[in-house]
Amino acid sequence: MSLGYARSLALVGLSGVPVDIEVDARAGLPGMSLIGLGDRALGEAAERVRSALANSGVDLPARKLTVNLSPAALPKQGSAFDLAIAVAILVALGIVPAAGVEGSVLLGELALDGRLRPTAGILPAALAARDTGARSVIVPTANVDEARLVDGLRVVGVASLREAAIQAGAAIESTPVEPLVLSAPEPIDETSSTTRDLADVLGQPDAVDALVTAAAGGHHMFLLGPPGAGKTMLAQRLPGILPPLSHEQATQVACVRSLTQLTALSAIDTAPPFEAPHHTATAAAMVGGGGVVIRPGAVTRASGGVLFLDEAPEFHAAVLDCLREPLETGSVNILRATARATFPARFQLVLAANPCPCGNYGVPRSECSCPPMTRRRYLARLSGPLLDRVDIHLSVAKATIPRGMSTEMAGLTSAQARERVVAARTAAAERLRDTAWRTNAEVDGSYLRSRHLRLPAAVTRPIDRGVERGGLSLRGYDRVLRVAWTLADLDGSRHPTLDHVGRALFLRQGVAV
Repeated sequence: MSLGYARSLALVGLSGVPVDIEVDARAGLPGMSLIGLGDRALGEAAERVRSALANSGVDLPARKLTVNLSPAALPKQGSAFDLAIAVAILVALGIVPAAGVEGSVLLGELALDGRLRPTAGILPAALAARDTGARSVIVPTANVDEARLVDGLRVVGVASLREAAIQAGAAIESTPVEPLVLSAPEPIDETSSTTRDLADVLGQPDAVDALVTAAAGGHHMFLLGPPGAGKTMLAQRLPGILPPLSHEQATQVACVRSLTQLTALSAIDTAPPFEAPHHTATAAAMVGGGGVVIRPGAVTRASGGVLFLDEAPEFHAAVLDCLREPLETGSVNILRATARATFPARFQLVLAANPCPCGNYGVPRSECSCPPMTRRRYLARLSGPLLDRVDIHLSVAKATIPRGMSTEMAGLTSAQARERVVAARTAAAERLRDTAWRTNAEVDGSYLRSRHLRLPAAVTRPIDRGVERGGLSLRGYDRVLRVAWTLADLDGSRHPTLDHVGRALFLRQGVAV
């Protein structure tokens, strides 16, 4: 009897759990059995590993091989365990010394010819490997740059199973192979017409001011207006005026991208992400899910950036209501019978809607063909509890500036707006330095109403009356306070004034649904 060991890693959400690969090679009916609660892709690893070993010059002896993935009660998915299983078998057969894989985590899918295919999720797996005490990680050549984004971890890239065995100390001859690589994403041309600048928005000064306010405080927005008013244009320019992501946020965004997109990742991008799912998206596509493999949804891919729902009333009501918990907690917990995954979901939500199905209600010199009941039902698809979590409600009218005047009437640029946003966020972070919050949108209402931040009664009189008359909920009261503090930060004021509270109340009640 011979035993072999190697270590790999299982991802549950963005968290990693070390998995020990144990191989028992003993006399018996030749064959290989995998145990340890693997999914179908992992169950098929036996045939991939057998073919990869044979095409790498290793013929399996006539022994019974039992491969155990421990902890056995942890569900395991995917093909990234292939390399660790194959190397553990080589350890059991005495081809690779046991000391050669000690302290290393092996990740990668095997092709039948023994080469290693690019594997998704390498960045979060490498982070988890470092955090669990691994000294090195062995990954496919195509994923080396991605794994090297993790500091404090030795990264070894191998093109084939034979190279991995040699790296682990096997005394076998090296054979050059052509590594399997990923195609690099197309570079973004900063001078192309796809570059979006806030100066392109003409004739909408109130909407631009509201967008800057939303960016400065991290507030959610609801834009209501007819087709062609510029709602989509405004939403697309929001990421361009947000501050760059911190290293921690950018790493989290890169981990999500690594898990969901099998593309070349060689640098940490600090640009906030932008997600705009189609209105036919399901609840699982929006918040994440899956039967066996739990995958992140649009709210996680938008974490750290903007989630834009265009034609929001066209989304299914159940899908929209799934957003309530992420808007409050900033995370998504997905429970299954055998697993639980937690994904980040701290994004800025931008909802856009027409005033009615035809889009012409309330538009001058346009005729609306929608009956009153149809109009009410259309906007009623956006539930009150969801809209109550949105800080800024804004009506966007059609602009009346001719296109030919665009050069003469260029407004606030994205660079100028970003400077204002960064200054306002810096002021808020300084005020909140002793708390866990960094933006006004995150602050708990009780903290804003505490003794040292409580505003005078003369300043809060408009929102006090709104609550007394039933036009403003208690949650809405706190959200108006948050927007008022953001407006004060933008104006360089130490405390909100009556004017700031009045403007914040207008931004809260600017749309009647």
